[in-house]
Amino acid sequence: MFFPEGQVRVFVYGEPVNMRLSFDGLYALTRHTLGEDPLSGALFAFINRRATQIKILYWDRTGFCVWAKRLEQGRLIGDWATVTTREMDWTGLKLLLEGIEARRVRKRYMRPPVASEISRSTARGAL
Repeated sequence: MFFPEGQVRVFVYGEPVNMRLSFDGLYALTRHTLGEDPLSGALFAFINRRATQIKILYWDRTGFCVWAKRLEQGRLIGDWATVTTREMDWTGLKLLLEGIEARRVRKRYMRPPVASEISRSTARGAL
């Protein structure tokens, strides 16, 4: 389904969520903890403790849908201490799904350097 970018409301839950939750569990978090109506058509994003998985719950007029993404490497967010339950726009969600923190404008899941690459670069500098 395609969403008109300016009209979609996106809510990010600011605490780690157990990714074993599915439709009913995410519905309960949306209704009782976020205090929002899950039938409103908004998107509700939930991230696991390691920040390697995200699930998005939304209502499409015929039933609930859950999107899920699991990163093979890296993390969606840098630090849970900086995350709060908040509303964001569609562009912010797209950046989050790509692993880009909007405030820092840097990619969160870049491949870390291999130990052999580090030792080669330091050996070159010593020469």
